[in-house]
Amino acid sequence: MKDILDSPFIKKMIEITSNMYRLGWDERNGGNISLLLAEDEVAPYLDVSDVKRRIPTGFSAPELEGKYFLVTGTGKYFRLVASEPDVTLGVVRLADGGKTAELLWGYTDGGKFTSEFPAHMMSHVARLSVDPENRVVMHCHPTNTLAMNYIHPLDDRSFTRTLWQMCTECIVVFPEGVGVLPWMLCGTNEIGAATAEKMKLYRTVVWGMHGLYGAGKTMDEAFGLIETVEKAAQIFMLTAGMPRINTIRDDELRTLAEAFGVDYRRDFLD
Repeated sequence: MKDILDSPFIKKMIEITSNMYRLGWDERNGGNISLLLAEDEVAPYLDVSDVKRRIPTGFSAPELEGKYFLVTGTGKYFRLVASEPDVTLGVVRLADGGKTAELLWGYTDGGKFTSEFPAHMMSHVARLSVDPENRVVMHCHPTNTLAMNYIHPLDDRSFTRTLWQMCTECIVVFPEGVGVLPWMLCGTNEIGAATAEKMKLYRTVVWGMHGLYGAGKTMDEAFGLIETVEKAAQIFMLTAGMPRINTIRDDELRTLAEAFGVDYRRDFLD
C-alpha cells in the first residue's frame, strides 16, 4: 500500500484547511469539510476491507450507501491538520443505509467525524441530485459574511442581490445566488435538512449568525466560491453606512450575466 499521507486528497485537504485557518475563516475548531472519494482513489492507500471502527451517524442516507468520504473531525483545529492529519481527519465509508460510518483511517485519538456530519451528508445528497459531479461540502465562518448577517436582511433574494452589486465577478461565479437560513441550532438533523433543501437551488448557503456552507466539484472550486462571497461581503462591510453614489445596476448585471452565458436568477433583479 502507498502511504495515504502522500495521496492527492490528503495533500489537498491540508492545503485548503491551512489556507482557511490563515484567512481567519476557521477559528479554534470552527469549520468542517467533507470530500466524496471514489473507491479507486482510496484503494491504493487503504485496505477497504479493514474497518477500524463502526460509528453511528444518527441519520439515514441510503443514497450514499457504500460511498467513501474524507471528513474533518469533531473538535479538531484546522491549524493542526497539517501537523496531525491522522488525528484531525478520517476516511469513512457509509453502510446500513447511511446509519453507520465505517472508519477506514484516521481519528487515531478515538474521535470521530464533525458534529455537522448530518448536514454535510444531507447536502451531498441534495447536490448530487442536481450535479452528479459535486464532491465537496465546506463549512466555515468567514468574518465579513458573518458580520453582514447582523446589518442586512436575511433572505435569499436581497442578500444575493447585494453581493452581486459589490463585485463584478459575483454574478458570474454564483449566478444561482446564495441561500440564507435564519439562526438555527447547529449540529442537528433539522439544520441539516434545511441546508439540504437550500442546496438543491444553491451551492452556497448562509447560516444566519453562524457561517457559510459552500459546495463544489473540487475543494478548490468550493474554496473559490466561498472566497468570492466573502470578498463581496467585505466590500459591503467597508462601505456600510456610507452614502453610496455608485453601484452595479440591475441592467448592468443582466448584461454581464448574459455576456458570460451563465444561468442566473432573473427574479433576483428588479
